[in-house]
Amino acid sequence: MTVHTQQVAIELGDRGYQIAIGDDLFDNPASYATLPGASTALIVSNTTVAPLYVSRLKQALEAGYERILELQLPDGEEFKTWESLQKVFDALLSAGCDRKTVLFALGGGVVGDMTGFAAATYMRGVPFVQVPTTLLAQVDSSVGGKTAINHPLGKNMIGAFYQPRLVVCDLSVLSTLPKREFSSGLAEVIKYGPIADTEFLGWLEVSMDQLLAQAPEALAHAVRRSCEIKAWVVGQDEKETGLRAILNFGHTFGHAIETGMGYGVWLHGEGVGAGMVMAAELSHRLGLVDAAFVKRLTRLIERAGLPTKGPVLDAQDNAGRYLELMRLDKKSEAGEIRFVVIDGPGRAAVRPAPDMLVRQVIDACCA
Repeated sequence: MTVHTQQVAIELGDRGYQIAIGDDLFDNPASYATLPGASTALIVSNTTVAPLYVSRLKQALEAGYERILELQLPDGEEFKTWESLQKVFDALLSAGCDRKTVLFALGGGVVGDMTGFAAATYMRGVPFVQVPTTLLAQVDSSVGGKTAINHPLGKNMIGAFYQPRLVVCDLSVLSTLPKREFSSGLAEVIKYGPIADTEFLGWLEVSMDQLLAQAPEALAHAVRRSCEIKAWVVGQDEKETGLRAILNFGHTFGHAIETGMGYGVWLHGEGVGAGMVMAAELSHRLGLVDAAFVKRLTRLIERAGLPTKGPVLDAQDNAGRYLELMRLDKKSEAGEIRFVVIDGPGRAAVRPAPDMLVRQVIDACCA
């Protein structure tokens, strides 16, 4: 079944752009017809995605660019580093690319984040386009202009806010995703329900089996609704001075898991899955939601094929290690960890919590 192309707008004045969602989009020249003219394009991908899709994207871009360069980065969260970023700059500089050169990020969140960061900083800013090939990137990281690389002490700690000119979410490319990667993306879909839309949360409970089977209409609705919610939030708070922080539901715990285990051991969505359970449990212990809501969300996360228990990061003081890592979270203020909690179903807030209570949550929610 072919899904009719849908558009979601990011409303940011002269920096606004469209998210295109549908089938057979990424290799269609018409998808890129609105981009500014340039002589050169650079497609940044990775060693897994490039053999599948680079030649098709290149062919689609040939009508618009005199020269199309390609760069393959190593695949994996552990390569979201200065060294990989430097390879993008090397490719741009060695080819004499000017400030009109358009970068195309063809891949998942790692490729998108690094390409966006390179675009934000090369010659103080060149245009770039997100062509996300994972579910996680389509519903979250490709939208909203967050770009970054990791540091050994913390995830996404070095980066910039820099918006793409266009996001092309081609649902047909998701068929090549490994099951684990697809489930990882579902974590970022699920988060939108508890923080913003209880109706969507209910729809996910009814439709999870269809999503896991990648039924076209269900997949299209999940991606579109996720992008709509993120677009609404980003349109009000582009640089995360307030409301946008709610999009990090489960991420404070999740990033601690990713950093503590070593980048790439747990996928981002796996950390977020377990992290959402922890954040929901914290919300319950703060008296904001009942135990039934925590169980409801935990069941949904489990059905999506995601872990609902966090790993042990330190056999001697597991909660202490989590707290140490979470103090590096970007929402922390003066060493005080601030958590995204559910302030009633469909509503989120950012607030601190006593260390003793957080320790109890970690002890209860880790395997």
